[in-house]
Amino acid sequence: MTERKSVLLRLDPAVHDALARWAGDELRSTNAQIEFLLRRALADAGRLPGRARPMRPRGRPPAASSTGTSPPPGDDQPG
Repeated sequence: MTERKSVLLRLDPAVHDALARWAGDELRSTNAQIEFLLRRALADAGRLPGRARPMRPRGRPPAASSTGTSPPPGDDQPG
């Protein structure tokens, strides 16, 4: 995977707080929410490059296990 670019961004604290709340509502980090909004704006303007990789899905990645798959819900209880 190619290295991601880092950018310093200065925001008004109220804007940052609103953005962080919105990100939390959508199960994204604040950083991922900013990228999501920038990508959407670029796409709406017809400026999103075709070579841009898709964003990772929302939320936490699935927990890794020794078999590479997680057990179905409810199967974690002895019984």
